[in-house]
Amino acid sequence: VQLQAFGGGLVQPGGSLRLSCAASEVTLDYYAIGWFRQVPGKEREGVSCIGSKDGMTYYEDSVKGRFTISRDNAKNTVYLQMNSLKSDDTAVHYCAAHLGSVGGSHPTRYRYWGQGTQVTVSS
Repeated sequence: VQLQAFGGGLVQPGGSLRLSCAASEVTLDYYAIGWFRQVPGKEREGVSCIGSKDGMTYYEDSVKGRFTISRDNAKNTVYLQMNSLKSDDTAVHYCAAHLGSVGGSHPTRYRYWGQGTQVTVSS
């Protein structure tokens, strides 16, 4: 499973970005997808995830109400819409895939990872 995460960039506080996670050579229908982020010196943390079957979603407390995860199986892509961005959201963001219905928020549950995309929130 090859994943590609893209859509990061530089944005001012309060701005928005939409990250995309696209897969090649495999359909994501059977995979739970998670978004994670990491800053230097800190562990990778779960931001949000979405189930493969029922589309059940999870959000880390600090992003609830600001971020929305969704999937478009026809496009084989999962999105993370990030609104009201804060400086604390600055990090490299990764998407990951877990073969199964529920991935959860811990990185060790995910076997397949994209390369990461940098999100920088700064004025």
